[in-house]
Amino acid sequence: MGVSDQTTQKRIAEFVKAHGKPGAAVRAVVEPIGRAGARIVLVGADGAMGDVMAKDVESATKAVDAVDNVEQAEWDRETTAATKIGFEHRRKMAKMQS
Repeated sequence: MGVSDQTTQKRIAEFVKAHGKPGAAVRAVVEPIGRAGARIVLVGADGAMGDVMAKDVESATKAVDAVDNVEQAEWDRETTAATKIGFEHRRKMAKMQS
């Protein structure tokens, strides 16, 4: 994969800076994606979504734990409800379905 742990942490921290706020942690869902590694889906306090790749689940989990104002999450009701999917994202996803 070639993505260093420090690069992963830096990308998470940049997302937190852009989409976090005091008292409302950014949520991070770590998803294994086979040999390619792991995907960290981030949900900001403002509902924005982002993702960061890591070389494996262990590295992804450590990267999430290393950044302030980020909490491990699952795709539960709270995390799903916290996302705000905009028009452009919906249009992109609709194109992928056709």
